[in-house]
Amino acid sequence: MRLFKQLSWYFIREWRRYLGAVFLLIIIALLQLLPPKIVGIIVDGATAQRMHASGVVMWVGVMLLTAVVVYLLRYVWRVLLFGASYQLAVELRQDFYRQLSRQPPEFYLRHRTGDLIARATNDVDRVVFAAGEGVLTLVDSLVMGMAVLIVMSTQISWQLTLLALLPMPVMAVVIKRYGDQLHQRFKAAQAAFSSLNDQTQQSLTSIRMIKAFGLEDNQSGQFAAAARDTGQKNLRVARVDARFDPTIYIAIGMSNLLTFVGGSWLVWHGQLTLGQLTSFVMYLGLMIWPMLALAWMFNIVERGSAAWSRIRSLLAEMPGVEDGTKVPPTDRGQLQISVREFSYPGANRPSLKHINVSLRPGQMLGLCGPTGAGKSTLLSIIQRHFDIAQGDIRFHGIPLTQLRLDSWRSRLAVVSQTPFLFSDSVANNIALGRPGASQHDIEQAAKLAWVHDDILRLPQGYSTEVGERGVMLSGGQKQRISIARALLLNAEILILDDALSAVDGRTEHQILQNLRRWGEGRTIIIAAHRLSALSEANEILVMQKGTVAQRGQHESLAAMPGWYQEMYRYQQLEAALDEDEIGKETGNE
Repeated sequence: MRLFKQLSWYFIREWRRYLGAVFLLIIIALLQLLPPKIVGIIVDGATAQRMHASGVVMWVGVMLLTAVVVYLLRYVWRVLLFGASYQLAVELRQDFYRQLSRQPPEFYLRHRTGDLIARATNDVDRVVFAAGEGVLTLVDSLVMGMAVLIVMSTQISWQLTLLALLPMPVMAVVIKRYGDQLHQRFKAAQAAFSSLNDQTQQSLTSIRMIKAFGLEDNQSGQFAAAARDTGQKNLRVARVDARFDPTIYIAIGMSNLLTFVGGSWLVWHGQLTLGQLTSFVMYLGLMIWPMLALAWMFNIVERGSAAWSRIRSLLAEMPGVEDGTKVPPTDRGQLQISVREFSYPGANRPSLKHINVSLRPGQMLGLCGPTGAGKSTLLSIIQRHFDIAQGDIRFHGIPLTQLRLDSWRSRLAVVSQTPFLFSDSVANNIALGRPGASQHDIEQAAKLAWVHDDILRLPQGYSTEVGERGVMLSGGQKQRISIARALLLNAEILILDDALSAVDGRTEHQILQNLRRWGEGRTIIIAAHRLSALSEANEILVMQKGTVAQRGQHESLAAMPGWYQEMYRYQQLEAALDEDEIGKETGNE
């Protein structure tokens, strides 16, 4: 029952719908009391030979009219009640998605994708079901049960009513115990379903790798184990669930037995008529639904409560990065980076130390260094995925922590080292950040990213569906489409995180030339392993172990002993060997 208290904010807000549905349920409950009363009148009239055929037809007509009115009223309250519960589903999913979109990358290290999907779908459905069917069964069973009890005790016999209700307290205690067991077991079952969902999601997204390594049987075994575990936990839920109805039917059977024994004794001694006993038995039959409904209500509410606790635990998590209140000026500004020290949450040692750089509009900054040197970490804190405890980053002289996240990130266009494409057309993937962009603008961005000709060679050109995660495209094509997507935004600051690693040298050179022309007045930050991508940069930071080991322009760094010089010579040698190999193959042909 605690779920109703937890959702009280929504019930209060939507009180008109819920109050209207409750009012109609009360009317329906009262109307349902008429048929047993009428049947008792007919039985007594027929027994005493006081009722003619016309009277029977009239009373039957009243019962039919009552049935029609009840049908219409049930239709109206379902629209009111379930309309309100479905609106709750919309709001919960919107809040859930908004919460996910506000979370930093660290949040997704702690929560698996399959689990998040399960909470947004299955758990929300359980809560909504409880807010609809749960409220219905609670009100309907209480109103109907209380109305029937009042009529039975006041209109027929309070002694017989008391006798018939003797099994009910025992039934209530047993059902409460079942409800507590169901809450715990269903929570475990939902967690197992999340694991199964996560296993499914991972298998589907990595199916190419699974097939390439011949791991189908191994993955099938892991999935079967997860499915068995989920099945076993759901079976434990079903075992508790299966105890509700037998308990209720035993209680109802005992009530009927006591009613027939006690009622027969009262009829025999003239304290009750046969018609009244018939009405009482019919009223007792009406009590079957309230008792079944109460048990069902306990069932679905406990399931909803377990699901709600999983949803609330996630919605209650505060974002790792707090939103600011200021909006930066609309004109282009200077980006100042001053990091004394930065550590990831829970890390024992800093990931960045002593990094200071200032970028004016129109300048290009290059980042390079061995794997794990801190390049992507620096780009993450520029995007405010994490905040810096020691130091700050300023834009227009305003610390990023004081800026609104949406206003700051709207000034950025980012291409990550693992480009992501949606299962949509090429044109829609490029226009992701500007859905209203014209075809001409989309093509211009594609030309700047040097992917226009590749797109035209696709079966339907810009209308070609790229498949799940761009499965039908090469790595270089996906990177260049992602670059085109970023360029179409016309953002003030462009960030490329090793976004040219999958393209050849000639294509890379052409893209960089286009970026240089496009970037006039804009700030460009490029992190790359291939040093030729940084040749146009105004300044290059060579990062090692989270700090700046060298800095300068391409020519000066190439002539300076150190990591940059060694890596540049190695890459030049590698490029020369590749050209010789291509030349030999061309000569043999």
